[in-house]
Amino acid sequence: MADELGPRLRALRAAGGRTVAAVAADAGLSVPYVANLENGRGNPTVAALTRLAQALGTRLTIGFGDTGDPPSPVPAALVRLGRTPSFRREVRAWAEATGQDADELAGRLLDALARLSSLTGRELAERDWLRLLDALLLIALHPDPGEAAPGEATPGEAAQ
Repeated sequence: MADELGPRLRALRAAGGRTVAAVAADAGLSVPYVANLENGRGNPTVAALTRLAQALGTRLTIGFGDTGDPPSPVPAALVRLGRTPSFRREVRAWAEATGQDADELAGRLLDALARLSSLTGRELAERDWLRLLDALLLIALHPDPGEAAPGEATPGEAAQ
């Protein structure tokens, strides 16, 4: 669990553009405790995780069973990108357009970008991250006009 928890905590915190100290203070926990959790050390209680989730503006979910692939570690260059005003602006626009919570979307987006980067087999630069982000934004906010929404006919099907 700790190997999955650390990267997820870091991604959520970075997506919010927050420091470890700020999150720790909001959760009523010590900075070393939160830093250790982010680095895969420690054995947090459910109460501590609940307080961290609240401080990060998300909810705690606990499950058993096969959860698929564990989250990829968030590379430093991606963490830096997550703190930039342009990233925050793009995420806010995406969240508003789709009715999602911006902080939760940012965390999920950083996690997804980290997973995608593992496919490249190399360390990505900031420009690479921006290109991936642009592609995801294009797909999310500007769907293919020939693609039908669920339950709708495509233009070709409607003509038949």
